[in-house]
Amino acid sequence: MWNQVRKLQRNKTLKYGIPMLLLVVGGSFGLREFTQIRYDAQKIKRKLDPTLESRVNTEKQSVILEEEYEKLKDMDLGGWQNIRGPRPWEDSRESQDQQRSRLNKGT
Repeated sequence: MWNQVRKLQRNKTLKYGIPMLLLVVGGSFGLREFTQIRYDAQKIKRKLDPTLESRVNTEKQSVILEEEYEKLKDMDLGGWQNIRGPRPWEDSRESQDQQRSRLNKGT
């Protein structure tokens, strides 16, 4: 009997394979539980105010989009100027003043 126990102790599959398999399978179950906790916490945080929830209602979503389209349709989107923002080493007020003066001269 002791002879068989020594053979099992020398067996690499039992010595290294089974603990590795248990670690992988057990880790999978453990990670599943932890990720489920994460998603449950996100669901709790996502609850909206009742005022916002009425605006986000999926049935009314197309109506809201149509209202926004009507607002944008009346706006003048063609009359704009591209203004470069200041670089990190430039003084922002100085560059803005220069750009404003150029725009005022041009119009």
